[in-house]
Amino acid sequence: MQMPPLPNFNNFPVTFLWPSLLWLLLVLPLLVLLYVWLLRRKKKMALRYASLSIVREAMGRGQSFRRHVPPVLFLLAIAAMLVAAARPMAVIALPSSHETIILAMDVSGSMRATDVKPNRLVAAQEAAKAFIAELPRTVRVGIVAFAGSAQVVQPATLSREDLVTAIDRFQLQRATAIGSAIVVSLAEIFPDAGIDLTSMTYGRDRPRGSSIDEVGKKDGKDPKAFVPVAPGSYNSAAIILLTDGQRTTGVDTLEAAKLAADRGVRVYTVGIGTVDGETIGFEGWSMRVRLDEETLKAVATRTNAEYFYAGTAENLKKVYETLSSRLTVEKKETEISALLAMAGALLSVIAAGLSLLWFNRIL
Repeated sequence: MQMPPLPNFNNFPVTFLWPSLLWLLLVLPLLVLLYVWLLRRKKKMALRYASLSIVREAMGRGQSFRRHVPPVLFLLAIAAMLVAAARPMAVIALPSSHETIILAMDVSGSMRATDVKPNRLVAAQEAAKAFIAELPRTVRVGIVAFAGSAQVVQPATLSREDLVTAIDRFQLQRATAIGSAIVVSLAEIFPDAGIDLTSMTYGRDRPRGSSIDEVGKKDGKDPKAFVPVAPGSYNSAAIILLTDGQRTTGVDTLEAAKLAADRGVRVYTVGIGTVDGETIGFEGWSMRVRLDEETLKAVATRTNAEYFYAGTAENLKKVYETLSSRLTVEKKETEISALLAMAGALLSVIAAGLSLLWFNRIL
């Protein structure tokens, strides 16, 4: 006999790897009917050997209620185990597997602008320190500062004090090398991968027109040894890139983003400052700065991450709070069969315990 089609469990919050086993739940109504039949049979046997008044006196309301509790609990235990057999999958929040986070922070001259109070640099520093304080102590954090060039000002560490000290020592410089910051961050994440910023800029070590993926293959290594992975698939590390301008020098930003995407590293981008552009003057010089949101969004999209815009210091703090929750807790589709099986076992033990306590028998 052909069985009727299964319901579409894909539209439910819980899905099943073996949904066909859910048909076993039809056993539950049969068990209920069996239990009712046994109760009636037992009642008839009792009436046969004792008067009705004695039976009613022996079976008060409390006693009548208690006698049903262990069987109901045992029935629920069977239901939980049958559902567990179908291998249910649910999207639940789990601790993130991120072990390292690199903060790449813009220290170009435009960060002294006061459109974000008290100024962009101070707001970024305070928000970054608050972000670090909220992270679990098991997460290593590294800091890359970039302007005309990019450098690691604090290698990845668990010491929050060292990180705060490094942030407080930021010195403003000219130009903005966003792509270089991504490359240096990747070199910190993969110290043995041969990622070298110097060889990735135009010069004697890199012919014009060559891809940065072709660089760093030294000592006769096969350039095909590196195999790209899916964007965002590397869950042990992530990069948070904060900038208030557009690239003026260094490695091309989108080319660096491809380097990160090929290694599965997400680059979350945070834009702070003026989107439409503004002329900023300081000590006799002036410069026109504009936040290149289009490129920052492209970086985030290419690496399977997100872009955030922070127009005020308060917004910047909220952005970092959001990133803190995203990077420390992540939602994953996980099999929960073990939880249901454990619940079934616990209900069985409780049912047997109550039956033994109340009636001196196991069910």
